[in-house]
Amino acid sequence: MSVANIIKDIKARKFKPVYLLHGEEPYYIDQIIHYMEENVLSDMEKGFNQTVLYGKDTDMATIMNAAKRYPMMSDYQLIVVKEAQDLKWAKEAEGSSKEAEFVQSYFEKPLASTILVLGYKYANFDKRKKIYKSIDKNGVIFQSDPVRDYKLAAWIEDFVKEKGYKIAPQASALMAEYLGADLSKIANEVEKLMLNIGKEVTIDTDLIQRNIGISKEYNVFELQKALAVRNALKCNQIINYFADNPKANPMVMVMANLNAYFSKILKYHYLPNKAEAAKELGVNPYFIKDYETAARSYSLNKTFDIISLLREYDLKSKGVDSTGNISDGELLKELLFKMLH
Repeated sequence: MSVANIIKDIKARKFKPVYLLHGEEPYYIDQIIHYMEENVLSDMEKGFNQTVLYGKDTDMATIMNAAKRYPMMSDYQLIVVKEAQDLKWAKEAEGSSKEAEFVQSYFEKPLASTILVLGYKYANFDKRKKIYKSIDKNGVIFQSDPVRDYKLAAWIEDFVKEKGYKIAPQASALMAEYLGADLSKIANEVEKLMLNIGKEVTIDTDLIQRNIGISKEYNVFELQKALAVRNALKCNQIINYFADNPKANPMVMVMANLNAYFSKILKYHYLPNKAEAAKELGVNPYFIKDYETAARSYSLNKTFDIISLLREYDLKSKGVDSTGNISDGELLKELLFKMLH
């Protein structure tokens, strides 16, 4: 089930006795749990019927005993187990012990008046376990997968749209480049920004610079645009800014972004149907013209050379094959010169 479907059912008071929320991306798991904590029970019911436990501080016997209780002055009781990946049963294989049988028997026939929510974060639950199969049969399983890097900008645009706001493609791409794949961090920054603007205002790079602190002029995104047209002056201005502000622009991030950018340029060279470039490269169609320009600026052989340079200087930044104590800023300047010439 999707997040939207789960929340829709909760709104309609269509509850399942067990919810297993698992996966590498914690954002959606936290969203569902927060919504259930706020909306399943009324404020009066919560005092006696809402229990929050943490995996590292509890065990399955305690959870099962709590789950088998009946609610007081309410149709349901809600038990939320956060950080369920820290539970002993989540780390070890199922055994034939009485405790294992006790746990398994509950999931095979859970109490209808108990809503048990297991928040299993940062990893996928083992689907081979009997418990997983029982929950799948009698409850709800939601797998929270991370958003791929190339889909982050689109995710930001959808998130902003759901909140009733608008964002420019350049702005969503800039946020994706600098905030990375941490959805909780992205959502937090966007929501803070929304507090300062009206819904009639389109979020652009100026707003991001003023409210989030990402430079709209000196960033990896602008460096890519300058590289696409071989604007040496602009490229050097940006690299000098990076060298002077290494904490805000760590070399590892710059290198990762440039490697991804030139890998897409390489792929663009090989595309038999350039009309499908946006889909094939996994980028917003708005930015395809930049890749077209870059492909004209850098031949296939030159693109291969640049990717080799990026790998070479990535190793140098990590102390491999590096001569002397050269700063990341100096390495970036040296790398840029070789890329442009």
